[in-house]
This record gives sequence, structure tokens and C-alpha cells, in this order.
Amino acid sequence: MIPVGFDYARPDSLDAAVALLAERGDEATIMAGGHSLLPVMKLRLAAPELIVDIGRLRELNYVKVDGDEVAIGAGTRHHDLEVSDVLAAEVPLLPAVARTVGDPQVRHRGTIGGSLAHGDPASDLPAAVLALDGTIVLRSPRGQRSVPATEFWTGVFTTAKEPDELIVEIRVPRTGSAGWAYEKFTRRANDWAIVAVAVVDGRVGLVNMGSTPLRASATEAALAEGKSIAEAAALAAEGTEPPTDTAGTPEYRKNLARVLTRRALETAAGR
Repeated sequence: MIPVGFDYARPDSLDAAVALLAERGDEATIMAGGHSLLPVMKLRLAAPELIVDIGRLRELNYVKVDGDEVAIGAGTRHHDLEVSDVLAAEVPLLPAVARTVGDPQVRHRGTIGGSLAHGDPASDLPAAVLALDGTIVLRSPRGQRSVPATEFWTGVFTTAKEPDELIVEIRVPRTGSAGWAYEKFTRRANDWAIVAVAVVDGRVGLVNMGSTPLRASATEAALAEGKSIAEAAALAAEGTEPPTDTAGTPEYRKNLARVLTRRALETAAGR
């Protein structure tokens, strides 16, 4: 299908983009790489009156160490995450996860901010940021605020971001040598995950196991209590409500979550 008509603006600064959002509010939407927005517009599941294209704002494309955290500009593309020396040394889970996103075309255009803002529970990077205990930084005409990843996703394709807010930065703790792993189960290499599991430093993020990215809280609690990996992984699906679709039933996904969590925990432990 063809999207309904819309206005288009390409601001030359972050301040100008924020001003446009302030002016048009929920009539406007942000586009960076476009790989999430354009498909839903073609299906007419979204019909913004104004697209604000921030894809060329270089001030949103960076990866840098800032104290005990790594700061990542929201416009940083998946490929930039893949090849970042800073992330390889400080947060190796992120480049490993970015490497599994879509295909090379998607990775060279899609951005981490766009992935988080889209709020798809089947996406890879939201679960990784969640497992990392990351923070999403938002800017609006009212100023700047930070939202913990544990509070950012509120439903399917729904986030805590207000219509006049823009994701400008993602902050994640420096994990260094802490154990980590990412296990993703798909039909084909560039498919959405049927289920995936991100593990870092005893925290476990789940992909496609509910209406939002989830933490496997029962597994994390069991690990904190000194339970074995097998015992902790057996609890990975507790409290989840995975979808039913052509890729599998909820029961199938719950079993996958337990299997993949065990594999990821063993890898993270060096086994």
C-alpha cells in the first residue's frame, strides 16, 4: 500500500528538531533510518502529518565513555555499534547483539534510538539494553529527563516517551569483563527472533516473550540466591505471556526461553 500524504522536514540541528516536535506535538513523528516507521506507514498503521527526519544529525551519532557508563547517541547506527572499539572493550554484549539485527542494509541505516522508540518486543536491542540496566535519555521543550529501561516500554509498540519528546541518548554501565551472552533462535538468519535471550552479569533480558521486552526476574532471583544455572534457567518463562503466531505457540516459546537461557548463562559463565 501507499502511505497517506504527509509533510516532511529535515532539521539541521537537534534544537530545531525539538522545536518542530513542540510545534506539531502528536501530529509529528521522528524518522532516523526509517526501517521501522515506513513499513507501518505503508500498512497505514501509522499516519503522521509530519515526518521529522533526523537521520543526518551527526550530533546524535557517537559512542563514548562517560565515567562508569558508556553514552551512545540515539542516531548511532547498528553497524556503528558492531564496529565500535569502545563497546567491544566496555560493553561487548551490544556489538554482539547489533550484529544479529536484520541484514546489512538494515544495520547500515537503522539506529539504536529508532529501535528502542519503536517498542517492538521482538527486537534485539531493547532486550539487550534492558539486561544492561540501561537508561534512555529524552529531550523536549521542557528539558531533558532520563527513564530507566525497566520503565520505558509500557506495551506493544508503546513507550514512556511523550509525543513532543525525542530520544537523544542511551546510557549503559561499563560491564568490562563481566560474563555475557546472546542466544537468538530464528527460522532464517535475518528474521525476527522467535525467542532470544540476552545475559550479562547475572541479568537476563527476554525477546518476544510478552508485550514488551522483559527481564527474567525469577531466573535472576534464583541466581542471586546461589541456585544452579539449570535451576535458574528452568524459571526463565515465569510471568511471561508469549504470543501465538505462525512461528510457534506460547508453550513452544516458553520452552525455547528455558533452553536459550540455560545456554546463555553457561556461555556467560565460561562453560
